[in-house]
Amino acid sequence: MTENEDASRPRRHDGTDRRLHTVDARTLRSLAHPLRIRLLNALREFGPATASKLGERLGESSGATSYHLRQLAESELVEDAPELGKGRERWWRAVHEGAIFESSDFLSHADPEVRGAIGVVMHEVATTHAQELNTWLGTMGEWPQEWRQSSDMSDFKVRLTPELARELSAKLHAVVETYRDVVPEGTEGSAVVRTHLHVFPRPSE
Repeated sequence: MTENEDASRPRRHDGTDRRLHTVDARTLRSLAHPLRIRLLNALREFGPATASKLGERLGESSGATSYHLRQLAESELVEDAPELGKGRERWWRAVHEGAIFESSDFLSHADPEVRGAIGVVMHEVATTHAQELNTWLGTMGEWPQEWRQSSDMSDFKVRLTPELARELSAKLHAVVETYRDVVPEGTEGSAVVRTHLHVFPRPSE
């Protein structure tokens, strides 16, 4: 299978897609640090970089980014990109395009360290979502009218059972997947679109 053919495949969220990393307890412990999550997200979104370049992007010292990149490498979440380096430069890249995990499995894990780790990861994901949305709201005036009209910030309230809530999430995931790899990279007027999905219960009172 060629690289282009592999890139055109729809993603599978059943643990068999090599572009998606299925997080286990060991990986979760390694990932449970705000800076490591930010580093991994930056490499996945913007491509390979050195520790110093990542430090500039994230407002961190190159010593801190270098240390945490090595920790991520031990869990095989990032790897060296030696073909990009010149001299003593060390470039890093993400091994996978994304990750999947079932948070409820970790929340009920026997190991309290794992339960704590999933809390750190989930709160950092929520913080990232809020930052991305706030960045859009602060810069939307710089985008063309077509993009301003195409954005959406909605919330809905429906009464469901746990089974129906899971079904709703699965259907929305499936809809998003139908749009993946439809627009080739570099298409004029296109942009990477971030879509956040939050489904959670609220007390009636």
